Amino acid sequence: MANKALATRQKMQLRVEPSQKPRNPVATAALQRAAGPHVKTVSGQRQQEKRQLATLLLKVATDK
Repeated sequence: MANKALATRQKMQLRVEPSQKPRNPVATAALQRAAGPHVKTVSGQRQQEKRQLATLLLKVATDK
């Protein structure tokens, strides 16, 4: 009877995990020493300019 119940459902299978490949030592070394960009992003530059404008306007408003 147990076999009949499995006929309509997915059959039970034994799964064998695939063997993992060894990692490439050259690629991992390159990834570890890779640095990010040394320039601000466009959005970061825009936010900085916005802050500078706000401080300039505040300074001009207090000078009057």
